[in-house]
Amino acid sequence: MIETATGIILRTRPLTETSLIVNWLTPLLGRISTVAKGARRPKSPFAGKLDLFYQADLSFTRSRRSELHTLREVSLRTTHPSLRQELGYLQQASYCAALIQQTTEHETPLPEIYRLLAGLLAHLPAQSPQPRTVYAFELKLLHELGQFPDLDQTNLTAPTQSLVESLLKSSWEELVGLRPTAPQVKELRQFLHGYLIFHLGRIPKGRPA
Repeated sequence: MIETATGIILRTRPLTETSLIVNWLTPLLGRISTVAKGARRPKSPFAGKLDLFYQADLSFTRSRRSELHTLREVSLRTTHPSLRQELGYLQQASYCAALIQQTTEHETPLPEIYRLLAGLLAHLPAQSPQPRTVYAFELKLLHELGQFPDLDQTNLTAPTQSLVESLLKSSWEELVGLRPTAPQVKELRQFLHGYLIFHLGRIPKGRPA
């Protein structure tokens, strides 16, 4: 059975000398895994179409025996080239992608989380890499997962609680205008670090210091 979707590539890894496993985030199918047969060959029809954070329309044949489906066609929408102009953008995007993979179930509809990641990828190149961008992503993701902290039950100071609310409610464009103080950022970083470990068990590598 051939299915179609729009997706963002979260991860790729070799399967054989010629094939790749490609992990996607899609709005309606959630996270899916596909095998791109022959993708590592120079003349593959997938050449230049499968890389981190590429957004594309795809078709695949669903496997009846496993969660690894066969990728058939890929039509690129955007490759987010600006992300590759600054290592910090890729590091932040990779951390957020890993956080999604850790906190969501395979093949479960994730329309809001898909929009959250798409917005982040479009926003990152709008400024130099800032830790508050990742903290905003963490808070927005926690909200979508139903695990947002009850601020009244925390020891956060009033200014940092206000920052948390701003990071949650602000659009990616509005985040550029936020100017948190160094003490606010330090307090929020330490709080989220402990909160994420308590609720998730661990934090993916690459979280900004």
